[in-house]
Amino acid sequence: MFERLQSMEERYEKLNQLLADPDVISDPAKLRDYSIEQSDLQETVTVYKKYTETVDELADARTMLGDQLEDAMKQMVQDEIIRLETQKSDLENQLKQLLIPKDPNDDRNVIVEIRGAAGGDEAALFAGDLFRMYSRYAEQHGWKTEIIDESPNEIGGYKEIVFMITGKGAYSRLKFESGAYRVQRVPETENGGRIHSSTATVAVLPEAKDVEVELNEKDIRVDRFASSGPGGQSVNTTMSAIRLTHIPTGIVVSCQEERSQIKNKEKAMKVLRARVYDKYQREAQEKYDSTRKSAVGTGDRSERIRTYNFPQNRVTDHRIGLTIHQLDQVLDGKLDEIIDALILNDQAKKMEQADAR
Repeated sequence: MFERLQSMEERYEKLNQLLADPDVISDPAKLRDYSIEQSDLQETVTVYKKYTETVDELADARTMLGDQLEDAMKQMVQDEIIRLETQKSDLENQLKQLLIPKDPNDDRNVIVEIRGAAGGDEAALFAGDLFRMYSRYAEQHGWKTEIIDESPNEIGGYKEIVFMITGKGAYSRLKFESGAYRVQRVPETENGGRIHSSTATVAVLPEAKDVEVELNEKDIRVDRFASSGPGGQSVNTTMSAIRLTHIPTGIVVSCQEERSQIKNKEKAMKVLRARVYDKYQREAQEKYDSTRKSAVGTGDRSERIRTYNFPQNRVTDHRIGLTIHQLDQVLDGKLDEIIDALILNDQAKKMEQADAR
């Protein structure tokens, strides 16, 4: 680990020299690439320098302890050694976390797909609750939410809703939200007061860039049809809705939120690109490692990851055994306690894997 850290420090210093080189300054591409690389290394190198300083100070303090010292001075040196040992241990743990390979998708926007599953209208209502929860969470983080496609039901829920959350770090915070969710509550239509269980599924996909997923036009079938649902009577009079089918994978995407056919196609292409990217990425990852299953679950939609229990005002995340009796606040978008715990659990698992190697 320390050989790697030393190499990173040497590379960081080399980058500082390169960024001051007139030839690099005059080359926008090199300047950009070197600046990004330097920025990626900066935090790790800063912590490593603090660590080496602490190790040197600790060695000096231990040397002083071997000298002839008065009792008061000896106690001060012993206290300093304890402080430095604690600091050294903390910095080592911090360095281990910083050396965990970063997910290249962490800074990306996300496309979220929520679908009502078992439970009919109650499942659709629960899907609506989840959409409002993520919308409020995005708002609290200064992110933008944009609906791409929706299939509302008659009582205010959604059979399906697809939307984009735009903001730096959105994927890093929401990537563990993929899975099946259960809700336990008394439906409004239930006269006997009996608790029912319903489910909804959530899929969180990183937005894919054009250069990462090459979608050939001849591989995409485009169908145009009349929009339906919210939007007024004029929605049904124009063939503005778009359905895209990616023939090689069979992935189908629809969009009818905009009155413009062109805008609907642009939105649908974003979702299609993200789904194809996610499919290829999963297939590639499954070939050489098992990190998806060793972190906080597979992320498959069929895996039940969380229960929302209304009578007990309780939310339980089954992957990490976390229970919070603040369901009302969670549904209002206060998800950080759960998400922070999932991220910490993922980091701990990866650190264990690194130590095992």
